[in-house]
Amino acid sequence: MVSGGSSSISLWPHPEVAMTEIRPLTPAYPALARDYDRSFRVTDDYKAGLPDLQNGPASLIVGARAPIQHVGISNFRLPIRYLMRDGGEITLETSVTGTVSLEADRKGINMSRIMRSFYNHSEHAFSLSVLEAALQDYKIDLGSLDARIQMRFSYPMRVESLRSGLSGWQYYDITLEVAEHQGQHLRNMHIDYVYSSTCPCSLELSEHARQTRGRLATPHSQRSVARISLVMAGPERLWFEDVIELCRRAVPTETQVMVKREDEQAFAELNAANPIFVEDAVRAFAAELQAEPRVGDFRVVASHQESLHSHDAVSLLTSGTTFAQASLDPATFMGLRA
Repeated sequence: MVSGGSSSISLWPHPEVAMTEIRPLTPAYPALARDYDRSFRVTDDYKAGLPDLQNGPASLIVGARAPIQHVGISNFRLPIRYLMRDGGEITLETSVTGTVSLEADRKGINMSRIMRSFYNHSEHAFSLSVLEAALQDYKIDLGSLDARIQMRFSYPMRVESLRSGLSGWQYYDITLEVAEHQGQHLRNMHIDYVYSSTCPCSLELSEHARQTRGRLATPHSQRSVARISLVMAGPERLWFEDVIELCRRAVPTETQVMVKREDEQAFAELNAANPIFVEDAVRAFAAELQAEPRVGDFRVVASHQESLHSHDAVSLLTSGTTFAQASLDPATFMGLRA
């Protein structure tokens, strides 16, 4: 109300109706129950009526109408039983990545189907045949042209010390990968091998200082890591233990687990007997891989994480088309941490 003199003007169209009594133009949103209904049971008809945007029409696609090479889930974990070379089994916590390809005119996939398909096989002791069966199941279930599974885990092996007779558990990061890609069937293994690398140049310079000037000098060495990626070829099984032993033959200066003084001295002698540049390392691994008939295409990525420099020395060697690449992922070498 605006008052002036003896008259008054109402700014509200209906002065007889108070503001608190205004009625909404649309019905009020119904009050919803806030408690969890434990008695509710899902029926087939109810499930059939649930919205499913991922399988919606192509008109719902956001962005480019383009095919997607990989879509799925990564790092779902569960305990998996693996077969061992000696005939036993071992249960290891495993991180699983499952992906499929998606055609340009399809909106998306139901990602939980990948997990369900995988779980249907998870009670078996995993071998490549079990992995391939799981792959085929979710490829068919999702109606995809291509499909892939990766299983990543840390595999333990007992390793003896060099001289003391002690032993301890060494762990190897391993990934198994099976894929159906453009009609081709791939079976790959990736393994990280950690070793010590003594610089040959530093070793020679240290010896030069001793011999010419009587100065005590030590060559620099550093913890190093190589990631071996290989295609499993041929009918015979390639065991994890086989690949680990192959790496030890190529570069015998594997880091130690249990060490006494005599082992530390032995390790110093072993490094001096096997000085190695990063270029030498990838070629040494390649020589062993080429000699193994159960290995097809392969890639070796090595990183020597220098104690002399504030940067790493790195190298990459490939054989065959499977792992060939013209462009490097920026994290190719950064992902190698010893």
